[in-house]
Amino acid sequence: MGVVQLQKDLKQPASIQSLVDLVSDDMGRVNELILSKAGSNVELIPEISRHLIDSGGKRLRPMLTLAFAKMFGYEGDGHVILAAAVEFMHTATLLHDDVVDESDMRRGKLAARKLWGNQASVLVGDYLLGQAFKMMVDVGSLEALRILSEASAIIAEGEVLQLGAAQDLNTDEPMYMQVVEAKTAALFAAASEVSPEIADKGAEIRAAARKFGMDLGLAFQLVDDALDYGGSAKDLGKDVGDDFHEGKITLPIIYAVQRGSDEDRAFWKRTLEDGIIEDGDLEHAIQLLRTTGALEDTIKRAREFGASAIEALATLPDGAAKDALVESVEFCIQRVS
Repeated sequence: MGVVQLQKDLKQPASIQSLVDLVSDDMGRVNELILSKAGSNVELIPEISRHLIDSGGKRLRPMLTLAFAKMFGYEGDGHVILAAAVEFMHTATLLHDDVVDESDMRRGKLAARKLWGNQASVLVGDYLLGQAFKMMVDVGSLEALRILSEASAIIAEGEVLQLGAAQDLNTDEPMYMQVVEAKTAALFAAASEVSPEIADKGAEIRAAARKFGMDLGLAFQLVDDALDYGGSAKDLGKDVGDDFHEGKITLPIIYAVQRGSDEDRAFWKRTLEDGIIEDGDLEHAIQLLRTTGALEDTIKRAREFGASAIEALATLPDGAAKDALVESVEFCIQRVS
């Protein structure tokens, strides 16, 4: 079944259940490996690790690694080890992000930094990164190590780049998309590319898998940006309006600032740049985002990236893996439909 036809045939609301079912056996092995590698004689390390690992994340990134391994008929254990490494990289990033952003909640629970402090959160994040790189080495693929280590460096660059863009109303769309590509999409891309690499597929196939992951990551982040002003805590895994209260300049804000009046810009300056937030400001912000079309156009951009992700799969083998990957893209977009 072709990609375009598959899109037409999906009449029921999309979900990631097909992806979950596809990789369930391998994901069980990944979860066992994650729990074993999160262990340590230093009691605080497994305590903090388990707090975040057990908090209900979808594990989408490692599932991408497993799904592409299925697509290419990879035989061996490398995909399981790399999927666990990908999840450790992601978990470490979350621990570091919450410290940088001074976040109170993560996936509906108190952030680790609120329970154990900033220092412990950063150091346990560093430990998990170290474990991730040890697992990459265990696979024995220098190129897979290069792909994931490069992603780790890009993610760190994205964090620094975001610091410069934070609370700056002069941030434009190209600069913001550069942040998203580094902070979020780079790991989606790497998670997708490593399996065709260890399956000994050529450069074209690797590029297609990487393109899929990159565009899915971009769509995923833009959907989150929109949900922060119109979703629910259940969808987000954090409080609605957190981006607003943290002064984050996201794509909806960029659109609203560009299209708003001088009075609107003064509002955004007071709340986001100066950090002076009063009762009713979040509701007013949501109203401005809606009246300027900022939320609608952010969702439109997310849909464009989602369509591009699906198109990237066109040259890859048809079958259950492709079907599940397509439906995961549609699920991502439907979160704001």
